[in-house]
Amino acid sequence: MKSKVAVVMGGYSSEYEISLKSGNFICQELDQSKFDIYRAHIFKNNWYVMGEQGKKYPIDKSDFSIRMDGQKINFDCVFNMIHGNPGENGLLQGYLETIEIPQTASNFYASALTFNKRDCISVLKDYGILAAENYFLHKGDPIDEDAILKKVGLPCFVKANRSGSSFGISKVKTKAALKPAIQHSFDEDDEVIIESFLEGTEVDVGVIQYQGKTQALPVTEIVSENEFFDYEAKYLGKSQEITPARITPEQTREVQELSIRIFNLLRLNGFARAEFIYHKGKPHFLEINTCPGMSPASIVPKQLQAAGIAYMDFFTDLVYRTLQNS
Repeated sequence: MKSKVAVVMGGYSSEYEISLKSGNFICQELDQSKFDIYRAHIFKNNWYVMGEQGKKYPIDKSDFSIRMDGQKINFDCVFNMIHGNPGENGLLQGYLETIEIPQTASNFYASALTFNKRDCISVLKDYGILAAENYFLHKGDPIDEDAILKKVGLPCFVKANRSGSSFGISKVKTKAALKPAIQHSFDEDDEVIIESFLEGTEVDVGVIQYQGKTQALPVTEIVSENEFFDYEAKYLGKSQEITPARITPEQTREVQELSIRIFNLLRLNGFARAEFIYHKGKPHFLEINTCPGMSPASIVPKQLQAAGIAYMDFFTDLVYRTLQNS
């Protein structure tokens, strides 16, 4: 009998459209000869499985089940493809753990930690991992522009602390632009992190657990046509994503080994994508995404291709490992 896999997508944040693309891609590439696949849409006030001809089957939140054609369906596994809240910040993971349904992403604590850029950077700094200087604000805190700029300098980046896909991020070049940028970030989250500018080559490294081991995928170099790797650059073609990256073999090994080390230090699971700037000859950590994009335009799928790993093989291996570890 085939295992029933709910591919969850959507979410409560600005990233929901990207999540839908990722989730539909997973449904397309999962092996239907091995799994019964269900498209589970998770929105703030509406959880349902999308059936044939657009029919919606409400999800019973007490046990994450549905009724379809008079039958109750319980899922054996959740393939988590929600970027942002609640699938990347740990809330969905905690819920599924409580009702004992295994899911493919990192656990509650690891997801909550990595989703909070400030906390994740703070933990990794204790292990000697380099990062930009940063300044942190809660919504309602007084904004001391002189103190901020004394610590991070100009230009700097102002980011929503708990967001992805470059929502709520600005590059600030003048003191006058600082407060509007902070407000822009507060529109996305009630916590803001302000980081010093790191000049250098930006690279992304996918890390996967596959066939019994944790491994780094080929490194991708990011060359944005815009000021930085923003939403347009990521999703609207305003960037080059060059795999393999144009860095030395020694730098490639260094950043791949560092990515695996971070993945293991943070006790991550399944797959993730780490982001770095090669600044003054050393990789500086930006963030790590535990539910990164998985649409055909996304970085990790391109890295899987470059590594010669078929999507179906990787996704099948991930679901089987999740079921075995439950």
